[in-house]
Amino acid sequence: MRSQPNVLAIVLAGGEGKRLFPLTADRAKPAVPFGGAYRLIDFVLSNLVNAGYLRICVLTQYKSHSLDRHISQAWRLSGLAGDYITSVPAQQRLGPRWYTGSADAILQSLNLIHDEDPEYIMVFGADNVYRMDPEQMVRQHIEMGVGATVAGIRVPKSEATAFGCIDSDESGMITRFLEKPSDPPTIPGDPNTTYASMGNYLFTTKVLVDALMADSEDPDSDHDMGGNIIPRLVAEGKTAVYDFNSNNVPGATEQERGYWRDVGTIDAFYEAHMDLVSITPQFNLYNRKWPIRGAVDTNPPAKFVRGGVAMESVVGAGCIISAATVRNSVLATDVIVEDGAIVDASVLMPGVRVGRGAVIRKAILDKNVQVGEGEQVGVDLSRDRQRGYAISAQGVVSVGKGVWI
Repeated sequence: MRSQPNVLAIVLAGGEGKRLFPLTADRAKPAVPFGGAYRLIDFVLSNLVNAGYLRICVLTQYKSHSLDRHISQAWRLSGLAGDYITSVPAQQRLGPRWYTGSADAILQSLNLIHDEDPEYIMVFGADNVYRMDPEQMVRQHIEMGVGATVAGIRVPKSEATAFGCIDSDESGMITRFLEKPSDPPTIPGDPNTTYASMGNYLFTTKVLVDALMADSEDPDSDHDMGGNIIPRLVAEGKTAVYDFNSNNVPGATEQERGYWRDVGTIDAFYEAHMDLVSITPQFNLYNRKWPIRGAVDTNPPAKFVRGGVAMESVVGAGCIISAATVRNSVLATDVIVEDGAIVDASVLMPGVRVGRGAVIRKAILDKNVQVGEGEQVGVDLSRDRQRGYAISAQGVVSVGKGVWI
């Protein structure tokens, strides 16, 4: 185990995730299943645990039952050394109100900080797909002696208008932090590239607590970490950028360097799944040196019978593919695809059943969706729209939990 400074990790997991509807109709965004065997929160928790940060508070609020259950079942630590991963619901410690923003969530949870008395506090998001060794960010933060560090990912300037953007000098100090600017700043020496904020922050404890207290007294603040706290600290000259592209993850290939996906929309969620299924995937789930950990599965192995095949696909435990064809798809656990059915370029979540002769194309089927014999999803978009299924800008059809087709 690495020798670590005293770091408390706070994971912000209260997001409603409206843009991922219908996948978030009945669950918080970080609890959405991903990659056949995981939930979105498993990526940040895996990164923290792999790096040796084992005191983690997950702040929840919106429809958190399945998220709380997943954390309690899949992320139990022994506690022998004082280690823990615990979900912390909104407790209304400052009065009868829910969190009004991500900064307010931490303000209302200051008891966690006072109890742990850490030297540094990580504040990470819970719903992105990536590998990262956060210890390297901590090391830079300590070496630079700054009050706050923001993880930045390199994106083309032409695409940076969708992100919080970082303007930094050659030393790495942030001079401006801009929310979705029309003319994004660029990285020193690279006029075509911008640092976009990953939503991962590191603070020296006193700096964060002082900023939260000052922000709480500002009536014009939205009490948001990226929108208010970071700009406040940038204005005080206390904030540096950490270049995510410099992060070296054990076992990762050069192709994976800098891989980070904000899966906040159906199209982004779908595309991140398609990144998994090629022979040389952009994101490799099979890196044993930096594993992504999920729920312990008790399903039997996947089975292919009567000539059933899956090509360029991820197939979870407990699946049965019977005389059916699966192509370029991700099937989670306990999925059954019956005789003559075709599943093409799709994402099927746990418990989905696809009946005989059915066709599923470029679709996301949430948990326990039942597709009847000969039915089609994603083949005739006008018909899918009439049925009330959500259709994204890029034509991905999404069907919510438990729907019978």
